[in-house]
Amino acid sequence: MAAIERRKIVLTGGAGLVGQNLIPRLTAKGFTDIVVIDKHLTNVKILEKYQPSVRVFHRDLAEENKDWYSELAGCEALVIAHAQIGGLEPSEYVRNNVVATKHLLEAAVQHKVPYAVSISSSVVDSMVVDNYTETKKAQEDLVASSGIKQVVLRPTLMFGWFDRKHVGWLARFMQRVPVFPIPGSGRYLRQPLFAADFCDVIVSSIMNETTGTYKITGQERIDYIDLIRAVKKATGAKAHIQKVPYSLFWTMLKVNALFDKNPAFTVAQLEALTTPDVFDVIDWPQIFGVRATPLQQALNITFQDPVFSHVILDF
Repeated sequence: MAAIERRKIVLTGGAGLVGQNLIPRLTAKGFTDIVVIDKHLTNVKILEKYQPSVRVFHRDLAEENKDWYSELAGCEALVIAHAQIGGLEPSEYVRNNVVATKHLLEAAVQHKVPYAVSISSSVVDSMVVDNYTETKKAQEDLVASSGIKQVVLRPTLMFGWFDRKHVGWLARFMQRVPVFPIPGSGRYLRQPLFAADFCDVIVSSIMNETTGTYKITGQERIDYIDLIRAVKKATGAKAHIQKVPYSLFWTMLKVNALFDKNPAFTVAQLEALTTPDVFDVIDWPQIFGVRATPLQQALNITFQDPVFSHVILDF
């Protein structure tokens, strides 16, 4: 335990979904020197509220001001969790997924960081071509070429406490409206991953300095419409689930984007939702020595917790 306590962990984008779920698991394992670098002030304040022992730096990795570089000194494990996952501007994806990563790796190499956990995405193997997919591929390439000993984790769509987008946003929307629209048939295969399980994989990687590239896919396959029904069950929402023609749904999103410059659900995400991707399922519970939480149980944990189910991160 003493050896673990002395290990310094630096986590970028640590005030987001992964970081907020990961830090309690790291502290439970005995890690006491955890540093978070994140640019989102609202989410940083939430992290500081629930994890007061963590040192948090409110910084934008993409900016030229690099006063945070020194925080990589003595770092024994770097968790690369910052990412632009939504939005309409292509430049934002490049800035946050590519430029920020270049700066981070420059600091990591300068301070001889010995090990990194690179959080990539299942989309790098997807048929989808969009700003997120292409910049995540570029980010993964940058980390791979850094020369740092590393593990690359490619999770599928995640949900859990602090989920501000995707399943979390859909659940909150469902609880506010009388009718919940489903695009087309709703028969789009999903493989959702519980963020808590993914964070257990990260902790295992750090503890064992695992190397290689792994697809961390939700163990249960489910159609989108059935996932929505499972979310409805977990939340107790009363909304009627109604199928809507795909073209109408697409138009609704397009119109919404004219008024909301940072929409939670975009046309690109709709197209990604309906792309028929099926991701390989490896036995990551066995590989990393963790337990995969059954889907309905994971949804119940996410939406029924008396404290964390009500904490919502900002976009």
